[in-house]
Amino acid sequence: MAEQNGALVQVRNLKKYFPITRGVFQRHVGDVKAVDDVSFDILHGETLGLVGESGSGKTTVGRTMLRLYEPTGGEILFEDRDLAKLSANELRSTRQRMQIIFQDPYASLNPRMTVGGIVGEPLEVHRVARGKEKRERVQELLRLVGLNPYFVNRYPHEFSGGQRQRIGIARALALNPDLIVCDEPISSLDVSIQAQVVNLLEDLQDRMGLTYLFIAHDLSMVRHISDRVAVMYLGKIMELTDRDELYMNPLNPYTQALMSAVPVPDPVVEEERQRVILEGDIPSPSNPPKGCNFSTRCPVAQDVCFESHPDLIEVEPGHYCACHVVEEEGRAEIRA
Repeated sequence: MAEQNGALVQVRNLKKYFPITRGVFQRHVGDVKAVDDVSFDILHGETLGLVGESGSGKTTVGRTMLRLYEPTGGEILFEDRDLAKLSANELRSTRQRMQIIFQDPYASLNPRMTVGGIVGEPLEVHRVARGKEKRERVQELLRLVGLNPYFVNRYPHEFSGGQRQRIGIARALALNPDLIVCDEPISSLDVSIQAQVVNLLEDLQDRMGLTYLFIAHDLSMVRHISDRVAVMYLGKIMELTDRDELYMNPLNPYTQALMSAVPVPDPVVEEERQRVILEGDIPSPSNPPKGCNFSTRCPVAQDVCFESHPDLIEVEPGHYCACHVVEEEGRAEIRA
C-alpha cells in the first residue's frame, strides 16, 4: 500500500481471534474474530486515523500491533522486523520504541504510585535512568506535557481527567519512542479539554518526529489530526485513503453512512444534505455474516455481497476500498 522505504510499520493480513470454550474441559467451539485479515502501512512521521463503530476491532488492532495481545496470524513489520516472531527478550528491547496511550486516564494510572513513580517506571524497567537522573528526566517530561514538574510526589487522584491523560502521555514519551498508539485518548475527557490534548499531541509530533496510530470515534477530530484514515467494520478495513479524500469522496457505503453522521456547522448545508441511516446492529464477531461483513446492513448490497468478502483494492491512486459495488461502478451511490 505504501513504498516500503517510507513505512515505519507494515501490517500484513493481521488476525486476532479470541477462542470461545465451553464445558468442564474447556472445549473449543468457536472464535470471536476481533481482527480478521487487516493490512495497512504507517509511514514515518504520519498520523494514521482508525475509525469505526464500537466493536469493530480498532483497539484490538492497536494492542495486537504492540503484542499486548498475541496475534493469531499475519505479520507486524516494524522497520522490516516481524514483531510477531520476536522472542520475549527481543521484544523487550524493541518495545522501547513503541508505546501506547490508553483510553481511560482514571484506570490506566496506578492509584498507589506517585506521578514520579508512574512516569519514571519505564526508565527503571528498561534501565535507562535511576536516582537523580531519573527524577530530572521525569520533571522534564512533566514540563514537556504542560504540568508542573514539582508534582512528582502527588498521586493520580489529585489531578483532573485532562491532567491524568497528560501524565499518561508523559509516561509514553519516557523512552523516546518512534511509534505511539493513541487508543481513544480524548473520548473520556470534557470537550473543552479534548482540543488541548490533541494540540499537545500535534506539538509533540512536530517536536519529536513521532508516528501515531490514532484510534477514535470522533470523525471531526480524526480529520483534524490525521494524515490518512482507515475505516474498520467488524474486524476488517473497508476503506483507506487521505483524510480529505475520505471526507470529500467516500466510496464505501459504510464510510458514506459514517460521514453523513458528522454534523456540519452550516445550517443550510445541514438541512439539505442526505443522511444515511443504517438499520439493525453490528453483527457479532463470533458469527460474522457470510460474504461481506457489511452486507446485512448495506443499502446497496447485491447478490455477490452475500457470497464473498471483497478484497481491499486500490480503486483510485492512494484510495483503497473493499466493496463489490465500488469495483463494478467506481462508487457506491446511496439514494433515499
